[in-house]
Amino acid sequence: MDEQLQNYFLGKLDEFERTNLLRRLDSDSELKKEFIRLQNIAGLSQLSKQAENEKVGEEKYAQFIRRLNNEKHRHLLLNVFRYAAIAALLIVSTVFVTIKMTKKELPKIAMNSLYVPAGQRARLSLQDGTEVWLNAQSTLTYPSYFAGSERRVQVSGEAFFSVAKDAKKPFIVSTQSMELKVLGTKFNVFSYPNADFLRTSLLEGSVEVKTNNSKIVLKPNEQATLRDGKMQIEKISFQDYFLWRDGLYCFENERLINIIKKLELYYDVTIIVKDPKMFDVAYTGKFRQRDGVEEVLKIIGKIHQFHVTKDTENNIITLSK
Repeated sequence: MDEQLQNYFLGKLDEFERTNLLRRLDSDSELKKEFIRLQNIAGLSQLSKQAENEKVGEEKYAQFIRRLNNEKHRHLLLNVFRYAAIAALLIVSTVFVTIKMTKKELPKIAMNSLYVPAGQRARLSLQDGTEVWLNAQSTLTYPSYFAGSERRVQVSGEAFFSVAKDAKKPFIVSTQSMELKVLGTKFNVFSYPNADFLRTSLLEGSVEVKTNNSKIVLKPNEQATLRDGKMQIEKISFQDYFLWRDGLYCFENERLINIIKKLELYYDVTIIVKDPKMFDVAYTGKFRQRDGVEEVLKIIGKIHQFHVTKDTENNIITLSK
């Protein structure tokens, strides 16, 4: 395996060495194919591990790096990920960066899409050092390399960003109805296509939020909610919500109807409630993502006295008294 390619994925190359590698990729088709293959595998390794399997995950990732140097072990990679408690992840990589030898021509940047399946979550480090956590059923579209005067990505679903500071290149996140502009900050974006609202929550720094009708700048501990074309600014009242990055779904005095809507988004399931009066029940609690939607509902059902049944063939869960 090419040593410079391995060092790229280990983060050991400086700026000059990375640029040199990108130029080699432009002229070497076999090296480019190998880069894309390793980029997909590296994306798999960024899936968040369950807390009790953290040590095992680290050990298996170290094995992954060692085995990349041995062709005969490549067929074992999927087993490595499975034993490390890492779920399936889809990364679609197109043709990588094309860098011309002359500085007058702009590089052609490839776009990658990272999709996280239902019931899972993932973490990805972008080329500039920005870290992104993706919640279940979320997609991040991002360039292999940030060029030009801005750093732009697109989100469908939910993502938490810890943006690397770069005063010369603002970081821009696009959703279906919002555009967010920052230099360096930490914020959460909730933007599922099937949800009835969009929300940006700011933890550190500042974020400029733009819609078709308005533009505002959030301060730390503020969030902007877009519903029916109207923007509402409010304080963040429940910080534990963002623990989804650690595999915990947290609710505080939240109506069952709202919990159900989120569970449907997170686990790609339809939940039917036989008695509408059950929607008025409020619940506070924390659940592990890996326990699954049925277990979450069964725990709530024990407290508020309802039964949970599942139609596996049609992926429908019914709640009844």
